[in-house]
Amino acid sequence: MIKVVPLHHHFHSLHKLHLYIYHNILLPWLVPSEIQIHSFQKGKMAMVTTTLSSAPLTIILFLLLLGVFAEARDPFACDPKDATTPNLPFCKVSMPISVRVKDLLGRLTLQEKVRLLVNNAAAVPRLGIKGYEWWSEALHGVSNVGPGTKFGRAFPGATSFPQVITTAASFNATLWEAIGRVVSDEARAMYNGGMAGLTYWSPNVNIFRDPRWGRGQETPGEDPVLAGTYAASYVKGLQGNNGDRLKVAACCKHFTAYDLDNWNGVDRFHFNAKVSKQDIEDTFDVPFKMCVKDGNVASVMCSYNQVNGVPTCADANLLKKTVRGQWKLNGYIVSDCDSVGVFYNTQHYTSTPEEAAADAIKAGLDLDCGPFLAQHSEDAVKRGLLNEADVDTALSNTLAVQMRLGMFDGEPSAQTFGNLGPKDVCTPAHQELALEAARQGIVLLKNRGPSLPLSHLRHRTVAVIGPNSNATVTMIGNYAGVACRYTSPLQGIGNYAKTIHQPGCADVACADDKLFSGAIDAARKADATVLVMGLDQSIEAEFRDRTGLLLPGRQQDLVSKVAMASKGPTILVLLSGGPIDVSFAKNDPRIGAILWAGYPGQAGGTAIADVLYGTTNPEGKLPMTWYPQDYVSNLPMTDMAMRSSLIKNYPGRTYRFYKGPVVYPFGHGLSYTNFVHTIANAPKVVTVPLDGRHHSGNTTVSGKAIKVNHAKCNRLTIGLQVDVKNTGSKDGTHTMLVFSTTPAGHWAPQKQLVAFAKVRVPAGAQQRVGINIHVCKFLSVVDGSGVRRIPIGVHNLHIGNVKHSVSLQAAISGVIKS
Repeated sequence: MIKVVPLHHHFHSLHKLHLYIYHNILLPWLVPSEIQIHSFQKGKMAMVTTTLSSAPLTIILFLLLLGVFAEARDPFACDPKDATTPNLPFCKVSMPISVRVKDLLGRLTLQEKVRLLVNNAAAVPRLGIKGYEWWSEALHGVSNVGPGTKFGRAFPGATSFPQVITTAASFNATLWEAIGRVVSDEARAMYNGGMAGLTYWSPNVNIFRDPRWGRGQETPGEDPVLAGTYAASYVKGLQGNNGDRLKVAACCKHFTAYDLDNWNGVDRFHFNAKVSKQDIEDTFDVPFKMCVKDGNVASVMCSYNQVNGVPTCADANLLKKTVRGQWKLNGYIVSDCDSVGVFYNTQHYTSTPEEAAADAIKAGLDLDCGPFLAQHSEDAVKRGLLNEADVDTALSNTLAVQMRLGMFDGEPSAQTFGNLGPKDVCTPAHQELALEAARQGIVLLKNRGPSLPLSHLRHRTVAVIGPNSNATVTMIGNYAGVACRYTSPLQGIGNYAKTIHQPGCADVACADDKLFSGAIDAARKADATVLVMGLDQSIEAEFRDRTGLLLPGRQQDLVSKVAMASKGPTILVLLSGGPIDVSFAKNDPRIGAILWAGYPGQAGGTAIADVLYGTTNPEGKLPMTWYPQDYVSNLPMTDMAMRSSLIKNYPGRTYRFYKGPVVYPFGHGLSYTNFVHTIANAPKVVTVPLDGRHHSGNTTVSGKAIKVNHAKCNRLTIGLQVDVKNTGSKDGTHTMLVFSTTPAGHWAPQKQLVAFAKVRVPAGAQQRVGINIHVCKFLSVVDGSGVRRIPIGVHNLHIGNVKHSVSLQAAISGVIKS
């Protein structure tokens, strides 16, 4: 007889489950006994009590029944057990991939080829090739959003890291790459177990242009350099460092100028983003360029929207000329799901479906997420709209990626990552990294008094209030999977103090005040009050843009009334992806501190509590501007212009171009200690050498700005040595942001992030930090024609309150021109 006993927190990872089984079942199997083991049932943990005989076979069968062991994946292709295929050239690992791809293409019929142009690529049984689902997601952990990945059996969950906007607030490229390595470990393990693919359509590196965008949470924020650095770092972690071989294949999306989902009757399927050449080059394309050139990403996804009247997935200038031609993408280009169908059926861009298929493939699209290309490409070839050679070009890019992944190398278990399995998912080390990422991403916005950190001695009873106070799934945001476990804010604070819990609102919509009285009463009784408020996916999500920036419903009213009644300090904790206008709380002296935790992932509650009680010294900085509500009152999301215009009464967007009032600025974030910067060493003059093929005159220097492609850029950097001293009483990690202002006037942003670094500094100590700034990449600006130039003259570098001026001078034909 088997008795199921519910459990809650006995086992928090599959790794612990395996250890339990090993020590309690496999080792003592010689002695018949009643044992208890843990099983995952429908996403929950349960304890199973049974009596087993001493026969090891019975034990193994029993464990198989419980899904403890993963099913081994059969080879995708080139199965050594299949006598007909391993000797074919495309299966020869020793041969160059280009040769193998050419051999395989030569064996496929046109009918077989077109069925490989879509995400659910068909099998080719006569060549021993199985079907493959290209669509998997891994935005901040292995996700089951795409059909290529599912949870169950030996893989009930995966490590769920903080949402990207939160992790971006760490400004820690080393952390981003480490997260990528963990996610790809777990992805490979699940692939080996037959539960996932190897092609992950992540990360999202669009610019968080408008604070109302529902998918802003998925992005690294509003700054193109920050977004591009995040993209390259996370992609490197995902794809590995084994040369041209791939651990998994990442994908930077959604190219380009995509940052509107559904606002005021305009949706992404119908939207034509009218974007200047200047903004394309200066803002929207920067993260994608860095992702391809610095991260060597294996894929780029084109978006639903049109850009200047042309669907991005049918724009040869964007795909073939820019991504593959100028940036040299080594990989494939995929459409957002059903984008080709959208530009035919919804945007009516072509007259026939065959023309749509032909336009997409000829523009440089290699793979269609959706059925459209499989349905219409063959007829497009037959009607002369498309050459079979164009289809071959598309397939050569996708097949090459599959071969770089090892999918045509035979047995997965014999490959580099073939040993990864259930033991490598939700490990203690992976979960600890998720916790550390949450700690580093939390931003201390306000600390009056200071009110934080709370005291173990003085704040023994804490009122924990708010619709997000006991949040679990809310903490992982969107494009998430099934977490290994959760620690809610209430549970996290409960590890430090006795708690009195009152939700105050039934949900984040907070439609009424029916639950206010209990919350107010709790605040009167407790030594301290923590309000956990904010948003969730019912307010901001894919295809759900926000209507405003204020807290939803009666949330603000609840916060103010609780703060008025609170016996001790009142702390406001915000969960959200986008910025919130909390001017009322910023200006209310009864609210001692404000924390923004974003969507902090599975361990969010522990991280929040660690910051509240000072176990962690906060180090996060805002990756986006927090605007007042008035900013969006008369600002259409559909206006794509980045730069402000006095004539049009247009405020501009992001900290780079907006000059109006803010609630909290980009880069804001407090600490429990104080850091002081000193420039120890930095050049005052830097010479920019010109390529010998060019000379002075309007072709090179215009308004004292050199065309970047006329300069010798390769190793042209400015090196800074900065001393960071911790003048406070607590050890801390300092997040150092370096901004520049250029002499380019109206061309340029009012300031631009050019570098960032992290440094751990004990209390009273000092550390020296080296910073290298690539002149052509980061000190250049883009003129009105979309040409990137380096302004000649004095550039000011700002680090906190310290400013350093460096003069850039051009060397033209042996003459220095300043």
